[in-house]
Amino acid sequence: VGCDRSKNLVDICGEKHFQAFVCDALSVPIRSGSCDACISIAVIHHFSTAERRLATIRELARLLRPGGTALIYVWAMEQEYKNQKSKYLKEKNGSKSKDKEMNTGTAQRPVSDQGLDNSSQDSAWSDQRLNDLKDESSGAKPVADFRLPVHTNRTPFHSQDLLVPWHLKGGTKKKEESVDTVLVPDGSKELQELSPVLHRYYHVFCEGELEAVCRSLDCVRVQKSYYDQGNWCVILEKL
Repeated sequence: VGCDRSKNLVDICGEKHFQAFVCDALSVPIRSGSCDACISIAVIHHFSTAERRLATIRELARLLRPGGTALIYVWAMEQEYKNQKSKYLKEKNGSKSKDKEMNTGTAQRPVSDQGLDNSSQDSAWSDQRLNDLKDESSGAKPVADFRLPVHTNRTPFHSQDLLVPWHLKGGTKKKEESVDTVLVPDGSKELQELSPVLHRYYHVFCEGELEAVCRSLDCVRVQKSYYDQGNWCVILEKL
């Protein structure tokens, strides 16, 4: 049985005759101690606080029967480990499957939630939009700088908390949605549509961090902790 926050992804599972339902990883509607095994792939790194990440692992452990096991994968801060670059970095210059990646959230081989290719302009674009919003809210009281860095895909991470751009291919927007336009590079007045860019929050884990969070729970035992293609991974056993 699978579950996901995205109804669209769950619908795809239904079309393929798999059992899946929509839910929140912090509150899974399954009876405690009813699962022999659980898998959490590329989920926990999307929670924005240490408390919520811990609560997610605790909820995962709740589902397991005594002796049951869980496998967890999260994105690693260290995309180069033991002098080996992850597949994520190696694909910096693109790949044959680039077109297939552009409109999906599928896991990078072997398992992860790697982002999509983007240009180096994403950070500048985000900053410009923030400046526009500030201009629109004239007279507002000064607030603290809440901005997160926008990651340039297929490059090393420089912050543990960041936003990863996801480019939507044309044709996915609704009729009532506005379309951003820019002048084409040759300087002509012809306008060209920009694909919508969405930003997903990530907390990338440093070495030992995921294992330490798991060990803080007295209801599980860490069987194994390892690095796999840009991901930190643990296997837990329910006590």
